[in-house]
Amino acid sequence: MLIGEVARRSGVSARMLRHYESLGLLRPSGRTGSGYREYSGADIRRIFHIESLRSLGLSLREIGRALDDPGFTPSALVDDLIRQTRERIAAETDLLTRLRRIDAAEPAGWEDVLQVVAVLQALGSKSPAARQRAALAAGDEVPVEALVEAVLREPEPNVAGALRWALARSGAEGTALLAKGLGSPVAAVRERAVRSLAELPGDEPTAPLRDALAHADAVVRGHAALALGTRGVADAVPALIDMIVAGRNDTDAADALGVLAGDDATADRIATGLVDRLAQDATEASARVRLTQSLADIPGDTASHALMGLSQDTDRAVALTATYLLRLREAR
Repeated sequence: MLIGEVARRSGVSARMLRHYESLGLLRPSGRTGSGYREYSGADIRRIFHIESLRSLGLSLREIGRALDDPGFTPSALVDDLIRQTRERIAAETDLLTRLRRIDAAEPAGWEDVLQVVAVLQALGSKSPAARQRAALAAGDEVPVEALVEAVLREPEPNVAGALRWALARSGAEGTALLAKGLGSPVAAVRERAVRSLAELPGDEPTAPLRDALAHADAVVRGHAALALGTRGVADAVPALIDMIVAGRNDTDAADALGVLAGDDATADRIATGLVDRLAQDATEASARVRLTQSLADIPGDTASHALMGLSQDTDRAVALTATYLLRLREAR
């Protein structure tokens, strides 16, 4: 079979067949009387073998080894191809993400494109100072998605603060993207997401913060409760009391309860919740002291009566704390 017919049947161009021959990868079995290349059935099979291995990403040199070395084993080479393919997919995914973000910025010209690219590169810089400058300089041309991704991966507190500041004007889009971060399998990402939601202004973050009160991660629940407490959302009361019992940001939790106790009904609810936890047998001695201290800023008769009872508590630390707080209330 001559080279033209081989090219038609195999789909490999005559030029590529000659290239294979020049590399020693494929040698026609014979020549016609006129000197034309003549390919046998075995040659055709080798062509299909070459093309099959090329489809896996092997180089022509690797293909030659695979076909001609009887001792060649494919396992190591296939593992290497898997690694290279994963790296290529990651690079292509990163490129696609960058292109989508540039498109989302709706650039009017190439100057706008270059500006967006510069900011995105700066947000991904290894230098915390460069990332912070980029966050502070980020304008409307920077897609919200890029800012959210940056804040969710940012380990430096100062840079994260600048990114949260930049996100403050993102509205519903930023809120929705940050809320997705609460579902991350990485604890640090979940914490960055809830902290960022807590600092967003307006009413948009309230709903995802309420949902976060039931999160499996105690750190997420705690940050959500503190944020909701400052927003006056009484749903946070049980979570805030849990934080006091656990001794996790208990001072901040007690302050938040004091803020929430602005009306009689909520104050009584908070005082009742604190007293109920004090009465539970499973509550440790140190937690009982913290719960007693938390009654300090809770107004109303329920809290006062609770302190009077606690002043006679068998736990001396609790009794002394309650007595001291009663004197402060009388002085006020």
